[in-house]
Amino acid sequence: MKISGAQAIIQCFKQENVEVVFGYPGGAVLTLYDALYEANFPHILPRHEQGAVHAADGYARATGKVGVCIATSGPGATNLITGIATAYMDSVPIVAITGQVSVPLIGRDSFQEADTTGITTPITKHNYLIKNVNELPRVFKEAFHIARTGRPGPVLIDIAKDVFAAMIDFEYPQQVSLRGYIPIREGDEQAIATVYEELLQAQKPLFFVGGGLNLSDTSSMARKIVSHTGIPVVSSLMGLGCIAYDDPCNFGMIGMHGTYAGNMATTETDLLLGLGVRFDDRVTSQVDDFAPKAKIIHFDIDPAEINKNVRAQIGVIGDLKWSLAKLYEMISKRPSSEWEKQVAPWREQILSWKSAKPLSYNRNTEKIMPQEIIETISGLTKGQAIIVTDVGQHQMWTAQFYHFQEPRTLLTSGGLGTMGYGLPAAIGAKVGLPDKQVICICGDGGFMMNCQELMTIADLNLPVKIIIINNQSLGMVAQWQRKFYQGHYAHSRLKTKADFVKMAEAMGVPACRLESKEDMPHIISEVLKKEGPFLVDIRIPEEEDVLPMVPSGARLDQMIMGG
Repeated sequence: MKISGAQAIIQCFKQENVEVVFGYPGGAVLTLYDALYEANFPHILPRHEQGAVHAADGYARATGKVGVCIATSGPGATNLITGIATAYMDSVPIVAITGQVSVPLIGRDSFQEADTTGITTPITKHNYLIKNVNELPRVFKEAFHIARTGRPGPVLIDIAKDVFAAMIDFEYPQQVSLRGYIPIREGDEQAIATVYEELLQAQKPLFFVGGGLNLSDTSSMARKIVSHTGIPVVSSLMGLGCIAYDDPCNFGMIGMHGTYAGNMATTETDLLLGLGVRFDDRVTSQVDDFAPKAKIIHFDIDPAEINKNVRAQIGVIGDLKWSLAKLYEMISKRPSSEWEKQVAPWREQILSWKSAKPLSYNRNTEKIMPQEIIETISGLTKGQAIIVTDVGQHQMWTAQFYHFQEPRTLLTSGGLGTMGYGLPAAIGAKVGLPDKQVICICGDGGFMMNCQELMTIADLNLPVKIIIINNQSLGMVAQWQRKFYQGHYAHSRLKTKADFVKMAEAMGVPACRLESKEDMPHIISEVLKKEGPFLVDIRIPEEEDVLPMVPSGARLDQMIMGG
């Protein structure tokens, strides 16, 4: 029986086990939306297309499944760009579906036409323009395959308006065959054998874990390796939670706002093993001075990452599911007691750095300190909640002071640093994992960028808890201006009469303002227990800095410390 292109897309969703789509209707996709209506297919309506793509991203990061979003042609499609780039930088599997003008109108500057495939080519793993309805099944099969396999990433499917109405004899492909696309799963075992030999010789080995452990679901294997060897571990922002915060081998995040112990360990290690990391500039600072005493070993599924930012003496290419299992197979043959004897003095050295200069802040003040807010939330949730942040100072305070115990519990824009990510991504996370506590931590600047999604939360009665850490400024911008631009606060102050409590209530989300330090633990505790959504606006000191901080161009051991 023939069905329409729009109906075929619904069947593609079912074949790919898509649970929900996030989208915003418009002229070019109305036929698709009619099919969604007829099929009663699960769909979440955000209040902006950027909300749809960030929600799909949050859903994908939290669940490990492919997130799906829909937008119409022209401005609808271009409103997805920031979210697609966010997913691309952090290797998040999403499929974005956009409408396009009808085939005869393409290339004529028609109403609401944009070259969506051209615009998104640099920020997608792959993209398609469909002008023939018979291409739909193959393209959807390929798109989901590409998005979720190898190094994950976003794929865009741009579909001409008349394709949705055209008829097709629907048959979904069972297999994918893509010339030139053969994701690497297994690599060279000899490389892993060489890594093992290097580990045996190292006096100060250090694991550096990143978001690749989340993407490959290999945190449990990494934990087994760390537990057996006792080798210390540091983390990138995206790797937080892959090793439990309270693991005695875990010395926290490294980089610009990393811990003193973590940055010093990276400076002094003689063998650094990067597991699923990009060696991003926020981690390395000056590349020539990064881990200056170390041989560097890089485990990654993407050959393009090896030697891209730092020179690795050994590159282990392959899926971490394969490479970490092989590494554990080798190291487990040596008793834990021998590993402990080898690395215990080194671990004690890092512990002494941690004891000498722990993360700290001014606790002797009547003001509500942002670090204390994060510590309170961490204690109340025991480090088990899904924490979704926006970007800025609050993001770094969360990374420093929330005690992440599990993988996939920090959802944040790492590579692109996208303000406005937090609120819609929290929607996606809660939709994907309704039984998990989801807390969105925002700054007042980033919150305003997609604050309209409060209406989505209210409509769905999603029990997302929103904490606004409000310093009435673009906090990280102001911090840099304070430290490096002679205190010239050029357009970074947000002192207005805006009332976030009234704003939230006007959109249907209950809210309160927290002004007393003594009341903070009780109020936050009560908020987290509430069944529905809730927003808390918390004013903090305007000039509180995120510290430690490695200034631009400095080495990791040249930190500005807090106290």
